[in-house]
Amino acid sequence: MPPVIPLPQYFAHDLAYPLAYTEAGTGPLLVLIHGSLCDYRYWRWQIPALSRQYRVVAPSLRGYWPDAFTTEDASFGVAQHARDLIAFINHHGNGEPAHILGHSRGAHIALELAASAPELTRSLILADPGFRMSGDTVSYPFYLEVVEKLEQGDVEGAMSQFVDTVNGPGTWRQMVAWFKAMVRDNANTLLSQINEIDLEFDMQRARPLDFPVLLVGGADSPERFRRRLNALEQILPKADRVTIPLASHGMNLANPKAFNERILDFLNR
Repeated sequence: MPPVIPLPQYFAHDLAYPLAYTEAGTGPLLVLIHGSLCDYRYWRWQIPALSRQYRVVAPSLRGYWPDAFTTEDASFGVAQHARDLIAFINHHGNGEPAHILGHSRGAHIALELAASAPELTRSLILADPGFRMSGDTVSYPFYLEVVEKLEQGDVEGAMSQFVDTVNGPGTWRQMVAWFKAMVRDNANTLLSQINEIDLEFDMQRARPLDFPVLLVGGADSPERFRRRLNALEQILPKADRVTIPLASHGMNLANPKAFNERILDFLNR
């Protein structure tokens, strides 16, 4: 991997909530939406590659670093994050539709955004979407355990349990230093996120979407993510689907070369 170079930081002060974001490149707008415990730094291996052909903008969602919530906040939620991004795209895209890429919880937000404002969506890329489906294991007890550890000051234990449960056993131990630092910076967002545990997305809202869609999964991702991609593929029969080899849920970090190539192949078509 290349050395970790700080990304330039900007603020959208002209919005109701001043989102922090990073930006690079010129061309059609491509918005990257991070998932739980992350922020715009999550995309550090995508921005240089994708910005050669696109204007890549990666926001930190409301309540995440660099102004992370440290206590429970009622303004934190998928619907609010989608509304924030709709305002952000309207402002930064000059009213033109954008390509939208979301990962995990960020893919849930991307779906909510696309269903709420299809006129702002040029294409939609969903990487291992994180939302509840019928038959999913109830995750509330697991979240309660993580939040209890946070409230007791055991940030390391809480982050290890959360990351390993979502991505697979042993993931936290193998993570590089910059990723662990980012996750610790956003640890207390889970105090708000627990209020949306097992939040479902009404799949019927995806049926009218008539722009190009790419479904992306990691070859070694947990089965629950594959089931969500399968369900979306049935709802969106014209959607393309790709699998990132040698990667689990954090596919854009584990195999950035393959991930970036698949994204560019789709966008350039």
